[in-house]
Amino acid sequence: MRILVTGGAGFIGSHVTDVMLAAGHEVIVVDNLSSGKRANLNPQVSAFYELDILDADGLQQVFAAHRPHAVSHQAALANVRESLHEPARYAEVNLLGSINLLEAARRHDCQRIIYASTGGACYGEPLFVPVTEDHPINPLDPYGASKHAVEHYLYLYQHNYGLAYTILRYPNVYGPRQDPLGEAGVIAIFTGAMLAGREVTINGSGEQVRDFVYVGDIARGNLLALQTPGSAIYNLGSAVGTSVNTIFAELQGATQYPLAPHYGPAKLGEVSRTYLDASQARRDLGWEPRMSLHDGLRLTADSFR
Repeated sequence: MRILVTGGAGFIGSHVTDVMLAAGHEVIVVDNLSSGKRANLNPQVSAFYELDILDADGLQQVFAAHRPHAVSHQAALANVRESLHEPARYAEVNLLGSINLLEAARRHDCQRIIYASTGGACYGEPLFVPVTEDHPINPLDPYGASKHAVEHYLYLYQHNYGLAYTILRYPNVYGPRQDPLGEAGVIAIFTGAMLAGREVTINGSGEQVRDFVYVGDIARGNLLALQTPGSAIYNLGSAVGTSVNTIFAELQGATQYPLAPHYGPAKLGEVSRTYLDASQARRDLGWEPRMSLHDGLRLTADSFR
């Protein structure tokens, strides 16, 4: 198939590009390089466009030139704390940019959108864990709200125009190529600081619980989603919660970091515990995480080193 990957020079998007190419698909990448890096680009991509998804005309030209069979839509602003200060910008990029993409897709006979949504932020503070796809949606930050809003547009584009979708609600994704200084998760931030010998700050008690899944497993989920019939929503998660304190201890061992953590105040908009039930993805896609947290953290530390 011919696949367009938005955000394909970014952390997750570049890994998605790699697995698509390895499976024999042709890949076109769109990325504005605001957080992505040219160094992440696989040299086997058939075309790269330095383009913002807010550029509707530019997207139309890309679709007209390549007529992709499917899109893996990874491009987004993805910083929970930043979104609290810039809610309008997050709505503009994440929602309006995605609508531009959907318009281009429907006008050029694209068959499927694989959409990177958020399981970590869209459910809010869970009523139960592990969280299933039918859990109420109550995001606590503009990032989660903007990402979930796109899911409604995917449904209406499927209903009105026959554009199939697969929504993948991601957990906390970590691994090589994640920027410890940009839109980073806690693992990248901790690893970067530990290897540089800087003090590591844990916000709150450190007992907040998250679902951490290695980026290679997430990329494989996107590949498997190409083959799904119909349209559906899937959590990608481990169904296991891990505290931030545990992550610190694991990374401390992987990096031989000699210092104790510094504890700072809890951050606004943060969920205290969440992890995802991926039973539906296992049943329909044959997906489950293969990389253990212990091994994944060591691979991540090695790549940062």
